Amino acid sequence: MISTKNLSAFPSVDGLRRLTQSLATLDAIIQRDWEGRYYSFNSHWDKMEQMASMRNGEGDSWFCVFSPFGAFVKGCDHESQMSPRNNGTGKTWPGILDDVPDVFRSFLSEPAFSMEDTTFCIWRTHADVAWRNGNVSNPVGMDPDGSAHLLSIFDGNPQTYSQWAEEYYKRLVSVVLVEHLYLHKPLTESVVRELNPRANLAELSNDLLEIGYPFVAN
Repeated sequence: MISTKNLSAFPSVDGLRRLTQSLATLDAIIQRDWEGRYYSFNSHWDKMEQMASMRNGEGDSWFCVFSPFGAFVKGCDHESQMSPRNNGTGKTWPGILDDVPDVFRSFLSEPAFSMEDTTFCIWRTHADVAWRNGNVSNPVGMDPDGSAHLLSIFDGNPQTYSQWAEEYYKRLVSVVLVEHLYLHKPLTESVVRELNPRANLAELSNDLLEIGYPFVAN
């Protein structure tokens, strides 16, 4: 299970970028109302940066920035033991943000990331051979920072998204079609229609350009 206790199965920086683009594209197809989506990706967030995010509308979220130096991820499970609302201090748990490298420290003051609501943070520079996190003394518990819960989607298994989407969107979501996007194959009109008969490539084009996901134009 992926968590801050074991990040060995977490994707590489490039793999994470592709997967978050796939997740955002799947949500854009299935849920045409942007406000109702879980996952988003902005390939033009800043001149040299891209940003992926998840918000569940109930206080849980993660944000991921891809920069020329690598990738930075912060998350918040608002019901976890280490959440500022539950940890007895009203503040971020000690150690979570202390060791963030200088190349990523500007993100700690980014208003869009709600850094005051943080239960875990991981990062990886292009010089690193693995993902890293701070020197944190976690309280006793199965998932005290909520990272196992929020990072489970990154196991790279199309079944994980399919099962989640079927429960959340109350509709069948083909594992085969999810795999098509997980492999970053160009999106076609037929794939879009199979995922959502009410959607089409033409109306998705702006979303796809923002996300940076490849598609076959008609």
